[in-house]
Amino acid sequence: MKIDTNCVQGGYSPKNGEARVLPIYQSTTFAYDTPEQLADVFDLKDPGFMYTRLGNPTVNYFEDKIALLEGGVGALATSSGQAAALLAILNVCNAGDNIVAVNKIYGGTFNLLNVTLRRSGIETRFVDPDADMGEIEKLVDDKTKVIFGETVANPAMTIFDFDKFSAIAKKYGILLYVDNTLATPILCRPLELGANVVLHSTTKYIDGHACCVGGIIVDGGNFDFVGNPRYPMFNEPDASYHGMVYTRDCGNKAFVVKARVQLLRDLGTTMSPFNAFLTNMGAETLHLRMEKHSANALAVAKALVSNPKIEEVRYNGLETDPSYERSCKYYLGRGFGGMMTFCVKGGREAANKVMKNLKLAKIVTHVADARTCVLHPASTTHRQLSDEQLVACGIKDNLIRLSVGIEDAEDIIADLEQALNA
Repeated sequence: MKIDTNCVQGGYSPKNGEARVLPIYQSTTFAYDTPEQLADVFDLKDPGFMYTRLGNPTVNYFEDKIALLEGGVGALATSSGQAAALLAILNVCNAGDNIVAVNKIYGGTFNLLNVTLRRSGIETRFVDPDADMGEIEKLVDDKTKVIFGETVANPAMTIFDFDKFSAIAKKYGILLYVDNTLATPILCRPLELGANVVLHSTTKYIDGHACCVGGIIVDGGNFDFVGNPRYPMFNEPDASYHGMVYTRDCGNKAFVVKARVQLLRDLGTTMSPFNAFLTNMGAETLHLRMEKHSANALAVAKALVSNPKIEEVRYNGLETDPSYERSCKYYLGRGFGGMMTFCVKGGREAANKVMKNLKLAKIVTHVADARTCVLHPASTTHRQLSDEQLVACGIKDNLIRLSVGIEDAEDIIADLEQALNA
């Protein structure tokens, strides 16, 4: 099926007489007739469910839909996007290991990598995304387990150089993780561009209505763990899970199975069935919303570029944007998303005044849903960064992050113009 059809019908397919709409299995437990049957579920011999912390039918159908949209072999839904990033990293990293990550990424992820994981003995070596291959390769050693980036950086708006980073990952046999939250599989499919693991904060476009916090890890099934000395945990018996050898017993789903039975089991960062139901419903219109977001954002960006009170506009769909050519290279031709940034002449004070004067667009700690919203990253999502780190992340003090919704484009433009005029 085409991706639009999979948005609507992928994942859940009712059998004769079953509910047409994905049901909510709001239960923590699942009953079995014999202890042997339940034991087979624990041993993964039977694909049934035992306890919702590890798996639930509603959540599972949602996972199947997103894996299908991204072109992966399996997926693991989590309680948040941050939880997805954490589990994906802990799935391959131990104390003493390191990650190479581009420095232009979402502030919450930056802090997770730079502070919390560092305290746990996992080092992140940040690099400018425009650094040449030689400079990046200097950061790689035998303890490097992950190369990490975002399809489109939040809020720097730079597009990930898949060719460069995937070439380095393949050369050294390292996993390449890409956060595809702001592009979504409608606009870009990282697994087809060299990524091995795709992450999403499903809180954003996949839900699309600002209703449910959630995250998901998609396993591309395209990384060969067998015999790779960087990842012995996939080739040795796991004493904590019945001596399972993930590469032997799970084939190309080794990554996602290990994340579920080891980390989701122990950390409990589980997506609730109700949130999975709502997010799955949101995903059914993802293809329609992304095209509308993209069309609106392009119209808004063009209007802002011509406004004399604007210092700079970053939108990947503008032909003048530094990332335009790369966007055209890696994106699927269905638009450039609904995210942009603009800098107001007059510094932080002027930017704050513009935001206070907005009427349709609201100031919220969110991005990427049906409603237009704004945020000042330097004082909110990235406020924990130093001035030097803000510069490295491409965040100026007069920068406003604008998430263009699916309202009428003329109304969005009018609201921005009246706020700038005021």
